[in-house]
Amino acid sequence: MSRNTEKNIKKHNDKLHKAQSKVKNAEILRKEKLKQIVKKFNENNTPENS
Repeated sequence: MSRNTEKNIKKHNDKLHKAQSKVKNAEILRKEKLKQIVKKFNENNTPENS
């Protein structure tokens, strides 16, 4: 009997895609937080530079 059955392949792919999705979502969250930090920083420093 082969180890590469449909069931095992599907289980592996689901696990892989879940991990990839988790990494992608974490990256998106980091970018959003960075945008907020930059926006806040710019708001705080604009009056001083003018």
